[in-house]
Amino acid sequence: MKAVKDVIRISEIFGPTIQGEGPLIGRPTVFVRTGGCDYRCRWCDTLYAVLPRYRKEWPAMSSHDIFARIEELSGGKPLLVTLSGGNPVLQPLGRLIELGHAKGYRFAAETQGSVDAEWFGALDWLVLSPKPPSSAMATDWIAMDACLGVAGSKPRCVLKVVVFDDVDYGFAREAAERYPELPIYLQVGNPAPMNSTRNHDAPVDEEDLRRRLQWLIGKVAEDRWFAATVLPQLHVLIWGNKRGV
Repeated sequence: MKAVKDVIRISEIFGPTIQGEGPLIGRPTVFVRTGGCDYRCRWCDTLYAVLPRYRKEWPAMSSHDIFARIEELSGGKPLLVTLSGGNPVLQPLGRLIELGHAKGYRFAAETQGSVDAEWFGALDWLVLSPKPPSSAMATDWIAMDACLGVAGSKPRCVLKVVVFDDVDYGFAREAAERYPELPIYLQVGNPAPMNSTRNHDAPVDEEDLRRRLQWLIGKVAEDRWFAATVLPQLHVLIWGNKRGV
């Protein structure tokens, strides 16, 4: 029987593709998307990995089974593995990271910083993505501090904030002021999931995303906020809101 601590709920494993957002944008990667999340962001585009009603679609897999699938997808050639969700921190991923590192794979995880995990220190990248007001979620800065404390000096830690409007932009400035030692990446918000009952295949308005990107670039330039990196929703522009790409 599988040890309980090595049972991981998986929504999907796919790739190789490229990372479409954040500090590793453009990097070839295999995604391991876990099931379950402690947040309910109003513009979430992966509700199939969040809501309990999808739980029957999240098979329980062992770390060895997951890594075998990663190796199959990558042809045994090491690359970046992106741990996503949902909130991947709710799953026991330490053993998976250990197995991958032994064969030269690198690991990045993205989380809202609401919960910490002992395996943070084993990561190569930890992307902390506090959710702005447009998400309708409240950020617990004490919990975020705890995440950084557990991570220590091992992974490269960065901030990534989704920005829809001026209020979100102000939130991003606040986050940067709280953590001046962390690089910050600003990601244009995609409103399409809020306009569809099927969030993962909502039609994408590319012109709207382009205008939003131009607006955000203008804000950063006007404020002389040269420490911020502005990014498009690359994966959305290329593939839309399709699952598994």
